[in-house]
Order: sequence, then structure tokens, then C-alpha cells
Amino acid sequence: MSDPSLLLLIPAYNEEARIEPVLREYAEFLQQNYSGPFQLVVVLNGCRDNTLGVVRRVARDFPSVRWLDFPAPIGKGGALIEGLKLAGHADLIGYVDADGATGPAAFLELARHIGAADCVIGSRWLPDSILVQAQPKFRQFVSRCFHFIVEIFFWMHIKDTQCPCKLVRCPAVEKIHPTLCIADLAFDVNLLVCLKRAGFKIKEVPIEWADKVGSKVTASLFRASLAMFFSVLRLRLIYSPFYKLLAPLRPLEGWVYKKLRAPQPLSRAPDQKSRPEAD
Repeated sequence: MSDPSLLLLIPAYNEEARIEPVLREYAEFLQQNYSGPFQLVVVLNGCRDNTLGVVRRVARDFPSVRWLDFPAPIGKGGALIEGLKLAGHADLIGYVDADGATGPAAFLELARHIGAADCVIGSRWLPDSILVQAQPKFRQFVSRCFHFIVEIFFWMHIKDTQCPCKLVRCPAVEKIHPTLCIADLAFDVNLLVCLKRAGFKIKEVPIEWADKVGSKVTASLFRASLAMFFSVLRLRLIYSPFYKLLAPLRPLEGWVYKKLRAPQPLSRAPDQKSRPEAD
């Protein structure tokens, strides 16, 4: 019996220097170790470098590699919302970062753990997790502060909402997709809150992780953290009886995101299906 069909999303913003070895490693590993059909779909988010050219070069060697190209920046969360429209094309859909912090063997472990769960997420904060290269101490501190805020707001009891290594059953994604709206790095919280509220089961498993040099989050940590806090606060208000009363403040909301140079939340998830490209 073959494995379920798998679609792996890799959001990318100016990743020409790092994405090629990651794509080749994933494509080769899945080719050798996964018995079901699979596709790797790179979602290019306003890239100004030659990331698309690199992806096309890899796709010539690996037909499983596809891409969605959005010339204007739509944020990492926005790129994933677009990519998740492809959920109807597979049994399982997941995502990892373009920097290779999560290797293909670690990602494939999520598929082995899915069992009766609807969503399996890697966690860097479980006792059996392996951190080959940990994040800088200050970033760890900021991460734990953000986790504390998320837990107060949503009480999900998830130790690591932000690990960019997640796998979800496609019917679950199709059901919640219209409620996904956070386009910045707080998208992961948006996804997990929507799954929880819809009654889907989430399983957290240990993961092998290596922090990579050149992280765009570390370079703008303070600004990114403020945007994420603002987004989870907005998400909490959406699920409160007071959100409609705050409608007059929407222009202020847009101004804050603009000042933080963060992608604004979607007013609603787009309703058309995307189609990945290939050579």
C-alpha cells in the first residue's frame, strides 16, 4: 500500500542563494523514501532576485518541483494562504522554510505520526527534540514571550506554534481556508486556532532543527515581533463579541501594519484556485 499523496509548500522571499540545495535534497529524499505521489511547490513572494530562475533550474532535473509566482510581496502568511488553495490536489499538505532548517527526514516523520490526527506539527520545545544549532538566546527569549501571549489569548496548550514544519490533512485545510487571513509570520497561530475551533485534532511531535545563518526574522526581529503581536491581538478580537464595534478603527489598523512594514491581513481568503507552474 503506497503512502498518501503529499504536497509540500516552500514559501520563498529572495532565496536564490539558499533554496537550490534544499529543493534538491527534498526532491531526492522523497523520491527514494516516499512511496506515494508528491509535489514540491515553491511559493515565490515578491522575489526581487533570481529565486524563480533557480527553482526552474531544479525543476528541469526534478519534475516533482513546481512553483507559484507572486510578483508583488504578499508576506509569508499570504504565500501560504495562496499555496494552501492547492489542498484539493493531495491527501496531505504541509510546509517548511526555504532555508533548510528542517531536513526532509524530519519532515517525513510528521507523515509517519499523523495517524488519527488532522494536523501534525514539529516542535522545538519538546524534551526529545534535537536542536543541532539553537536560535540565538535573545531570539529564544522573544519566542517564549510570544508563546506566553499566544497561550493567554487562545489556551491551545501547544508548546511551539511557530515551528515552520507542519502537515495537515487536506479536507481540514479546505474547510478552514476561508477563515485564514493573517499574512505575516503570525500565520501559524491563525492556522492552528482555526483548526482547533473547527474541532480538528492537532498532534505536536519532537523535531530535529538547525537554526540557519541569514535569517530574515533575526535581521528585523523587533519589527517582526511587533507585527506578530499586533496580528495575534487582532485574531483574538476577531473571536470576541467586540470586533464589530472596532470597525471605525480599521484605518488605524492599516496604518500600524504599514509603519511596521508588515503585510496587512486579508479581509477574506481569496476564493479562486491556484495552479502551480512547471517548465
